[in-house]
Amino acid sequence: MKILIISPTQSGIGGIAQHVQGLTNFLKNNGHEVEIISSKNTLTIPVKGLKNPSFMISSFLKAKFKKNQDIVHAHNIPAALAMKSTTGKKILSLHGIFSQQIDEIHGKTTGKISKTYEHDALKWADAITVVSKESYDYYTKLGYKVFQIPNAIDISSFSSKIDRRYQKQIIFAGRLSHEKGTDILINISQKLSDDIHLIVLGTGPEEKKIKDIVKNRKNIHFFGYQNKEKTISLIRGSDILIQPSLNEGISSTILEAMVSKTLVITTNVGGNKELIINNQTGYLLSLNSDLFIEKINYILSHKSQLEKIINNAFTFVQKYNWNVIGKKYLNLYQNLLD
Repeated sequence: MKILIISPTQSGIGGIAQHVQGLTNFLKNNGHEVEIISSKNTLTIPVKGLKNPSFMISSFLKAKFKKNQDIVHAHNIPAALAMKSTTGKKILSLHGIFSQQIDEIHGKTTGKISKTYEHDALKWADAITVVSKESYDYYTKLGYKVFQIPNAIDISSFSSKIDRRYQKQIIFAGRLSHEKGTDILINISQKLSDDIHLIVLGTGPEEKKIKDIVKNRKNIHFFGYQNKEKTISLIRGSDILIQPSLNEGISSTILEAMVSKTLVITTNVGGNKELIINNQTGYLLSLNSDLFIEKINYILSHKSQLEKIINNAFTFVQKYNWNVIGKKYLNLYQNLLD
């Protein structure tokens, strides 16, 4: 098959970027021809509020010259206009509930505008996929026919290296923005005892807030963006991965922690509830920094008693391997073509 993938992001530790990388590798390894339009090869203005609109315009113009595709696979609403402008069977994959995400990042006024555009964009697709049950229920209730295909990871590609810097080491890895819970993350960092070290990986609009904390706390360490191998080795070396998200699809970072046999503490929202069964494959908490601190202290004091949860998570995550999830996309592609 000849497949065109359109995505606002293609590289980095963000969930959409990792999904696109993994899907592309899977498709190429199975003999398909893949081309990508992303912010990596189109004009995109890297400023909050302008990034998505500029990508929409530049990708639209670039896609108009792409002909004779079997499949055009767009990721998230900003890629939909380019999807519409080219030929081939059209798939739109949603990595969360788009208008709610925009509410969190840009405010409710922009969210209302995005909801109108989202409604139009969904009509342009021959098939719509979502990554979580929450998104499936939301879009189904709006009257759309959607397929649930979750995010995935390539387990065989994971580095076996372990990077432990501190005796008690916890980690956050992800986009540093409001919807990822940076305010809660900052509250957690201010309440940690001095012997517990928090490593923060990632970049984003709230990066400065994290850097300001680092200036005053010797046990908070900001490493910025790290490549996949380094990220995995630091997760493997940590006792706990914390993810205090306000909303979430199927988090690649949580999947990576489960494979790395690192305990996960996250919020009881969105796709987190599909990955983490409380007290069985990790811990689900409400959005409260004191609860996170309490659970962190408990885990670090009872590590030897938590092997069952770690092993449960490792077994559970195997069904999110690209060898399994990739076949779901291929079946969808083939059904559309047939």
